[in-house]
Amino acid sequence: KVDLRVARVLAAEDVPQAKKLLKLTLSLGGDERRTVFAGIKAAYDPAKLVGTLVVVVANLAPRQMSFGVSEGMVVASGPGGKDVFLLRPDPGAVPGQRVH
Repeated sequence: KVDLRVARVLAAEDVPQAKKLLKLTLSLGGDERRTVFAGIKAAYDPAKLVGTLVVVVANLAPRQMSFGVSEGMVVASGPGGKDVFLLRPDPGAVPGQRVH
């Protein structure tokens, strides 16, 4: 069963050794923080993502990558490259809320 949650982007940065990835630090409410590597580099400026709400798959096992551990996955649509679109909740949603 997939656990989708609202998260706020606290930090977003380029991963120099990766062609497609950004490193996102997400808040899932309270003190819960997650690091997620997302293949959205071509579509999004990291500075503009900070403070936005996104939807994250919160119950994935952590995955070791060559540049760190990814602790979830942001939900997006589109074929890839510059045509990637993050699914974003309305502004009234708060980090940690379940997506039904």
